[in-house]
Amino acid sequence: MARGFRQKIRQKNTENSGFGSSASGRFINKDGLPNVQKKGVNVFNKLSWYHTMLNLSTFRFLTYLIVAYILINIIFAMIYFLIGVEHLTGIDKSDPLNEFIDVFFFSSQTFTTVGYGRIAPVGFTASLVATFEAFLGLLTFAIATGLFYGRFSRPRAYLRFSDITVIAPFQDKTALMFRLAPYKNNALTDAEVILSTAIEVIEDGVAKNNFYRLDTQLGKINTLALNWTVVHKIDENSPFYGFSEDDFKNINIEIIVHVRAFDEVFSNTVVQRSSYVSREIVYGAKFTTMYYPSKENLTTVLDLDKINEYQKVDLPILEEEQL
Repeated sequence: MARGFRQKIRQKNTENSGFGSSASGRFINKDGLPNVQKKGVNVFNKLSWYHTMLNLSTFRFLTYLIVAYILINIIFAMIYFLIGVEHLTGIDKSDPLNEFIDVFFFSSQTFTTVGYGRIAPVGFTASLVATFEAFLGLLTFAIATGLFYGRFSRPRAYLRFSDITVIAPFQDKTALMFRLAPYKNNALTDAEVILSTAIEVIEDGVAKNNFYRLDTQLGKINTLALNWTVVHKIDENSPFYGFSEDDFKNINIEIIVHVRAFDEVFSNTVVQRSSYVSREIVYGAKFTTMYYPSKENLTTVLDLDKINEYQKVDLPILEEEQL
């Protein structure tokens, strides 16, 4: 284990991370959500369905809505079919398949309260089911409309993080670097990054995590228009001081990233998180430039496909490594 790290762990752990020292596994997932499994409550109390639906990707959200719509109408079509198609007027009774198709489309018209009028319920039971389905349809579309509005109007940072962090040369020493960039046309100002790290140590045969705040060379910028390379200089004040390549590979490390910025359009503060673990640290590398002038030399092109591109470099030999 690196000598600098042995010295560091004797200091009192002062980082207020929100995680206990005995927590295991990754603390923050790549999507920014805590990697915590909760027990002791049932599934209805454990999950916030509203937050779950808001956090779904657009494709999954639309897929769930379409599948739910089709399933609901199939269920009601089966109910009408079991009641008997003779309780519905205007049904094509040439064969059972046509009957079920007509009943399915009657269900969808009732569910959406369109009601074209060709098919209508006859009798108390069929009318009762149709009444309940129309009521359920109104509630369902009200909820779906609220979810659409919530997803559309929610302020988000829309930041893309590099998949890796690198250990690169910096001011005659080394530094831990990663980068992020906005990928939509939102305007972010007063962007601030907060870094902390969790390092696993063995004390009295028990594994525990020590948390430390990581200083950054530029912790706040006025405008986040291009990519931002966040730099933590590895010097005597860093918990990584004296770490070798093997140390970064063999010690369980997690870099926790918290980015906060002001969105001018929503006039609100937006937050996004991410993290990097040991296997996502590339030792002896530096990022390549990901923006360049346009052909007309009138604008700057930010190429987000290059956010993970790097090249291998030699790191300076520190005095501690020479001993």
